[in-house]
Amino acid sequence: MYDVIVIGARVAGASTAMLLARQGLDVLLVDRAAFPSDTLSTHQVQLPGVARLRRWGLLDALDAAGTPPARRVRYDAGDVVLDGCFPEHDGVDALYSPRRRLLDALLVDAARAAGAEVRERFGIDELRFDDGRVCGVRSGTVSETARLVVGADGRHSLVAKAVRAAAYHVRPPQTVGYYTYWAGVPLSGGELYARPRRLIGAWPTNDGLTITYVAAPHDDLATFRADPEDAVRRSLDLAGELGERVRAGERADRVFGSADLQNRFRAPHGPGWALVGDAGLLMDPVTGQGISDAFRDAELLADAVAAGTLAGYRAARDRAALPMYELTLDVASMAPPRPEQRMLLEAIADRPDEVSRFFGVLTGAIPPAAYFSPRNLLRLIGVRGMVTAARSRRKMAA
Repeated sequence: MYDVIVIGARVAGASTAMLLARQGLDVLLVDRAAFPSDTLSTHQVQLPGVARLRRWGLLDALDAAGTPPARRVRYDAGDVVLDGCFPEHDGVDALYSPRRRLLDALLVDAARAAGAEVRERFGIDELRFDDGRVCGVRSGTVSETARLVVGADGRHSLVAKAVRAAAYHVRPPQTVGYYTYWAGVPLSGGELYARPRRLIGAWPTNDGLTITYVAAPHDDLATFRADPEDAVRRSLDLAGELGERVRAGERADRVFGSADLQNRFRAPHGPGWALVGDAGLLMDPVTGQGISDAFRDAELLADAVAAGTLAGYRAARDRAALPMYELTLDVASMAPPRPEQRMLLEAIADRPDEVSRFFGVLTGAIPPAAYFSPRNLLRLIGVRGMVTAARSRRKMAA
């Protein structure tokens, strides 16, 4: 019998297995895939996620693999442009956007080095139950037992379905997301563009390539499905000079995309089972939080297992995730900016420290509720600005 079986060996599962194995537990980590391999992803590891990689002793390996850090970002909202650096957070000051075949393999190797048994190309057919409690797994004719089975098996989690994990904070998909890689498209850091009905990001990744991500309202799905490359190029053209650089470069891979961008929490534990990563929490990828959230929840779950009870895992995860979840839903709505939002950008554009703090919010290092609180908005845009914003909202509602 194992102490823990982890189903799914990508960022959530491999991290969980590594952390549990480092505690001395007997861990089996399984996945249908073989590594290295790719998967759909926004690629971004936000500041809190990078800080965890550093704390786990893995950031040097990411650097050594030639993954470029992005310490600066340019946010172009059309009539206002913010250009600055990310704030330092727990000893790191850069985002990374690694190829998943690199990041996932690095984490699987770390889990193996920590003492976890890893079985690749090992699909799970069903969970095993004993008197209502999950007690193991079956794969073909092979059965294994464990005190805890962790579902890190993605948005369509077999574990979540088998245990009927309750969903809550459910919101319908708001966007479609399409990304690809380009050669010969130079970047000096990250680039973000907010345009009517489009949100666009460009980030440096491995092998000297640039990854671009385009989010569009869900009702534009037919346009993207009809001709993904043309829809992506036309969207990038809205980003001005970025579109010109892309057209001067060369597409280095096919266009990847999805409309299955659900938003929901699931109850993350029960008798003999737990969920991490997309299996337990999904939000629109427009804010690029998925990988960092997976790292956070792996750490929260490992800490709960070490404490001998999962009772606090759900509350800790939800408390950490809900503010960014709400901000992400707001961003993904692609609603026109509210008066105070536009005034905020105008007020901080020439204040580097405040630009850095704003970028800290986008990366999850600074709590959104604190930054966008009435007190902080009053500090940044003043009494006159707050009054003007209130009047504008009343006019818009009339």
